[in-house]
Amino acid sequence: MGARLTQSVRDNQNMALYLIGDVQGCDEALVRLLAHIDFSPSRDTLYMLGDMVNRGSDNAQVLRRLMDFGSSAQCVLGNHDLHLLAVSFGARKLNTSDTFQDILNAPDRDVLLHWLRHQHMALQVGNVLMVHAGVLPQWTAEKTMTLAGEVESILRSDALGDFIAHMYGGMPNQWDDALTGHDRLRIIVNTFTRMRYCNAQGAMDFFYKKAPENAPDGLMPWFDIPGRLTQHTVIAFGHWSTLQIPSRADVVCLDDGCLWGGCLTALKLDDVLIKDARLAERFQVKCPQSKDPLK
Repeated sequence: MGARLTQSVRDNQNMALYLIGDVQGCDEALVRLLAHIDFSPSRDTLYMLGDMVNRGSDNAQVLRRLMDFGSSAQCVLGNHDLHLLAVSFGARKLNTSDTFQDILNAPDRDVLLHWLRHQHMALQVGNVLMVHAGVLPQWTAEKTMTLAGEVESILRSDALGDFIAHMYGGMPNQWDDALTGHDRLRIIVNTFTRMRYCNAQGAMDFFYKKAPENAPDGLMPWFDIPGRLTQHTVIAFGHWSTLQIPSRADVVCLDDGCLWGGCLTALKLDDVLIKDARLAERFQVKCPQSKDPLK
């Protein structure tokens, strides 16, 4: 099963928990954000929402920094993190926009990749569920954590190479409990790392990536699907830098476009967030990058 952390929030007022959005290799912004929140790994805990690497310039240093924090940095994997693993296994070629060659060429490459494959697909603290992209409307929070555990066990096993060779593709795009094998693992991974839009029946669409106001007929953000079984769970995610939605109690997106000239964002995890995401304290630092999030 995925990592369900039993601590609701830290009882000691001197200890703090923070959720941080997509860093994507921007170590300088991460350092400034950690200073802004006065983070101490001996006291506090970070929950990283995926895409720790790629597109920025200091990917290896981001992973080293998080790895050095030990259990004080708990990370979910995003699509860019899995892409790095796929390239490292020879299952995918480098894209022209990939920047994680510093990891592939690093003397501690094997250590960094080993650490990465032992991270999570989902995390849960109290009533807050953390993923990179989203949760299918047919899944409860409990099922989400169970399915995350299925993928995590493969990532940490000798079957990783075979899994990665079959990981890519857009089908199946609708959940069925009867799914098995590579089809089952692929749809779980796509949900956690790629999903933005679904139709009313919960079938995923991977083509439209822009903001919801101009979405094609029949598509809506995954968190707006009627009858979503996690509607009473607070879900924190990243992945969607073009998403602009009004503040709401049940979902919070922490990808504020650090890499694209926006901000790197942290959200404090406490009883306020567990009850209503709109009330949680948000911290931001500006990032000087200026790339196009749709490319």
